[in-house]
Amino acid sequence: MQIRPVSDLRNKFSDIESLVFLRKEPVFLTKNGYGSMVVMSIDMYESLTENIEAKLDAADIQAEETAERLSHDEVFSTTRTRIRKTP
Repeated sequence: MQIRPVSDLRNKFSDIESLVFLRKEPVFLTKNGYGSMVVMSIDMYESLTENIEAKLDAADIQAEETAERLSHDEVFSTTRTRIRKTP
């Protein structure tokens, strides 16, 4: 895991760019010793969010096809139960 000060984004951009593209890993940037942001390639971002976008699209379609609605508590209770059962 690469952790760099946020000033490196300005001062050492090419180094950070190399880490992101050559090592294919994100770079974590800090400001005043605390996490500030993460820099990653577009390909990495798309691979992380692709499944999420597909699930949201499926949820939109399901919402159009049914009048059933779940409360916040119902959704998170089910999710927590599934997480606990996952080995």
